[in-house]
Order: sequence, then C-alpha cells, then structure tokens
Amino acid sequence: MSAPTERPSPEPFRPLAFCRDCFRPARPGATRCGTCGSPRLLAHPELDRLAIAHVDCDAFYASIEKRDDPSLQDKPVIVGGGKRGVVATACYIARIHGVRSAMPMWQALERCPNAVVIRPDMAKYTRVGREIRALMGELTPLVEPLSIDEAFLDLSGTELVHHGSPATTLARFAKRVETQIGISLSVGLSHNKFLAKIASDLDKPRGFSVIGKAETADFLAPRPVTTIWGVGRATAEALNGMGLRTIADLRRAEESDLFRRFGVLGRRLKELADGVDRRVVDPSEEIKSISNELTLDTDVADFRELEKILFRLSTKVSGRLKASGHGGFTVQLKLKTPDFKGLTRNRRLADPTALADRIFRTAADLLRRETDGRRFRLIGVGVADLTPLEFCDPPDLVDEGAGRRAKAEAAIDDLRRRFGADVVEQGLVFTPRPKPSPKGGDQGQDAAGNASSDDKSARRTKEP
Repeated sequence: MSAPTERPSPEPFRPLAFCRDCFRPARPGATRCGTCGSPRLLAHPELDRLAIAHVDCDAFYASIEKRDDPSLQDKPVIVGGGKRGVVATACYIARIHGVRSAMPMWQALERCPNAVVIRPDMAKYTRVGREIRALMGELTPLVEPLSIDEAFLDLSGTELVHHGSPATTLARFAKRVETQIGISLSVGLSHNKFLAKIASDLDKPRGFSVIGKAETADFLAPRPVTTIWGVGRATAEALNGMGLRTIADLRRAEESDLFRRFGVLGRRLKELADGVDRRVVDPSEEIKSISNELTLDTDVADFRELEKILFRLSTKVSGRLKASGHGGFTVQLKLKTPDFKGLTRNRRLADPTALADRIFRTAADLLRRETDGRRFRLIGVGVADLTPLEFCDPPDLVDEGAGRRAKAEAAIDDLRRRFGADVVEQGLVFTPRPKPSPKGGDQGQDAAGNASSDDKSARRTKEP
C-alpha cells in the first residue's frame, strides 16, 4: 500500500491590490471594491514583497475615551490636565481647531472652547496597549515597541503561517483591532524602519501607506529635511544655513562637510537622505537607561531657566523608571551647545534611585558646574546602570530631609496616579497663564515656556 501523497500548501495570498474591508483582490486602477463596494483599496507594485511595518494607534488616549463613552464620538476631546496643565493628546476633531499634543491647556481651550477635557487614565491606556501588543505578537515574534501605542514589526517569512503577504496580514490585523478592541490604527509598510515610520503618518487616521524601494529616492527628494529623524528646529536651521532645505539638497551634500558640521549625526543624515536604514527590528533590545531631553526654541545660558526645565525632565524620568520597575546608580546630564557640540556629565550614586528629587538634585549640581556663560540648545537628563526598583532608595539615616522628601514624592505619585499627571505642580516649574500684553506690545515667555518637548526622545526617543 503506497503512502498517502502530501497535499502541497496553498499558495499565500499575495495580491498587488486588495480591499482593506473584505480583503478580496481588486482590479488595478479600481476606485471601489468589486465585492463589497468599499473605497478603501490598497494597491502598490511592491505590495507582495515589503515586510517592515510601523503600526501607530490613532489619537490613542482620546480614541479609548471615545470608545468607552459613545456620546463623545462626534465631539472634540482633549486628554490632559486642567487649565494649567498640558494636552496629552487630542482627537482629530479637536486637531482641526489647531489643538496639538504638549500645548498648554489654556491655549487649547482658547482654540477649541467646546472641547471635552478628560483627565488621563494611564492604567487603562496601559492595559489597552498591552492588549494590542499581544495581538501584534500573534503576527510575528519580531515586534519592537517604541511606546505604549506604536511599534515596528518585521513580518518577513510569515506568508505561509498567515496564508498571505505581510500587507494582507497587517490589513487583517488593523480590522481585528477595530473590531475586538474598538480603536483604530494606521500602518506604514516599506523596506526599512525609517521609511515605514514616515509611511504610517501619511494617511491618518485609519491609514495604510506603502513606500517601495523603487520610489524611495523620488518620494524623499522634495520633502523638507525635518522629515528625517534627528532633525529638529535648530538642526533644520543649521542645514538651511548651509543651503540644505530639502532631502534632495541633503543628498547632494558632501558627507565630509556634514560630518565636520554635525559629527556622527551628519553621517546618519546622509544615509537617511539616501533612504538607507540598516537597523533591524529588534524585540530583545535591552533598555540600558531611561532619559528625557528637550531641544530649546532659543539658546539658554541662565542656570535658573535651565534648572526649571531640568526639574520637569527629572520628574518624567522618575515616572518612567517607576513604571518600568527600575531605578539606577548613575545620573546623566546631557547638554548641547549652539554649534552642536555635545556634553555629557555623569555621577554614580552610592545607592540606586528612582526618585525625581534625587535625580534632579544630582543633575542640578552637575548643571551648575557647566553654566559658566555658555548657551545651550538642548538639555537632557537620564538614569543608567539600571537595577530592580526594590533595591532603590534605602532610608537615609544621615539626611532626615531626604526621607521627608521621599515620603512627599510618594504622596504626589499617588495623587498623580489617581487624578492625572498635572494634578500637582511644583513651585519651581509653575508657569501661570501669561497675562494679555499691553496694547501695542509683544507677548513674551521665558525660556522654559518656549522649550519644545519631544517625548519620543524619552522612548529609546507621536503622537501624530
């Protein structure tokens, strides 16, 4: 008796155009699905070959609040603190009115006075983020989280497992998140991480954008240099001063000139301008430190102004340490001068810490030694040599004041967990709403008010 013949595995579903609602193949050039009538078609000549994706939830916090309260669906929603707090995120209706993340709440409410303001519920958002992360893990083991609501995925070699190309698998995943979890997300698909992240932001919300290898150069050429990671306002101004305004300009620049002006960053800018990103999606990348940094809108020399910003950064770093269950032995201060020269100072502590008070005091002492009249365009603080939280901040038998400050910080942490991050603000950093300027005068702000925060530098560095 002959052995039964093994049936060959079905060929994976690899269309170059398909419907994102019913997943049926679509005709090239069609504007609607021939099966379900949906206009949500995805088509690209490389759709069957690309596998690197960036998945980004749409207005994550606000979307969760709308999911949990359907009466908010057609209303502008802002998640954040009170009038003296800042916007954590805003739904797309509020964004139409000009509301943006990190905007002072008083300004957001001036632009959108009918907005519904909701205090952040980080425990709920973290829970939903973990649910989405678990679904990502079913697609591929190569998931590299960037924050609570976004991640890179590498779906290379998953076609037979999911009976379809990475593009179709991602489209099914997006629909599953909407159906099962109740929020939407956007997908960027390309041949490397840099381009996948750009793609995910092209068609929000509920977007799915593709950048293929063949079109990379033409796609990037007309875009401003600020499209590239690492190019903030000051770097863009420096590039513009060199006559480099678009990525095409940057591509034509000599790498040696860029390296002399910007150091290692210059070499990196040149590669990204060419569409080259050699980083792999690495789910096992160990976090060796936790930090926050700010690029200032104007260069600052005054210690007191820098100290205010440093306190805010220290508080953020402390919160992220505690949330991750870590503390660290080494406090790091990072500064950058207007000519892009970096300066890093470290101090190793006798005992590891996760306390904002201790991080700030240590970093402020390091900062005081460097504020000698020089101006700085960037300031950052971090904690390295991480260790489990239970080994951190033992009782200080010498400094009784440290013990009292630690208890006060624990009480503040509890209030923030219950009522939101902005329920308590220290006098050191309190900045009231500016008074109307005198007639004919200009409204001013101090350097702390002018600082622009990039919380994704606090990841390993969108909300869109």
